[in-house]
Amino acid sequence: MDHYPLKPEHMKAPAHLTREEIQQSLEELDSKIKVLKGRANATAADSNHTYHQHIAGLERKRELIASKMATAEDNQSTWQELREGLDNLKDDLTNLFK
Repeated sequence: MDHYPLKPEHMKAPAHLTREEIQQSLEELDSKIKVLKGRANATAADSNHTYHQHIAGLERKRELIASKMATAEDNQSTWQELREGLDNLKDDLTNLFK
């Protein structure tokens, strides 16, 4: 665990992740958040802990990474459309010269 309170406004998501890496990051963050919530619930109410701040920071990071999932899917569909367009063009050219 980090030794300083994580602030949600300081969270960043990695810039270049594949769809699989994004999915793995989301799963890891979910498990970390679950553990921290368990620790926060097991801690005495008057104790001085930063679990809630840490949880908020990780949840913010999860939101940022999840938004990259949508972007990755959009990029993947764009490349798929380009690939299909090029394949269709290739087929059309082949048929034209037959």
